[in-house]
Amino acid sequence: MRQNPEHPAVGLGVIIQRGEEILLGQRKGWQEGFFSIPGGLLEPGETFEEGAIREVREETGLELIHPRVIAVTNNLETFRRTGKHHVSVILYTQRFRGEPVVMEPGKCAGWGWYDPRRLPEPHFEASRRGVACLLRGSFYERD
Repeated sequence: MRQNPEHPAVGLGVIIQRGEEILLGQRKGWQEGFFSIPGGLLEPGETFEEGAIREVREETGLELIHPRVIAVTNNLETFRRTGKHHVSVILYTQRFRGEPVVMEPGKCAGWGWYDPRRLPEPHFEASRRGVACLLRGSFYERD
């Protein structure tokens, strides 16, 4: 789906936690080399949960169970750097089936489990902000 340059797009990011670690992938293509939680854009007519389940299945092959909205991010650093403005809804779950697999090799170099208190760099803004909200127990944080 293409973004209307006059309006921010609605992104989805999903924090999937296993034990003390969260799932991160290293991006290919747009913002190549950046690490990020799985996610993508909300499609018309989808709930946040439906979009999160779809995006994670498409990217990782995992089947999410009851993801829930925990935060929203306004990604202005990315807008200033790239001209693309996304407002991202961040969801969270510890419940899923399967093991992560690279389903879109043109978009992701690989998936791994990382300590959320020590995120690898460079890190995708919406992902970094979403993880910060999780760790601080906040829904939204201003710059």
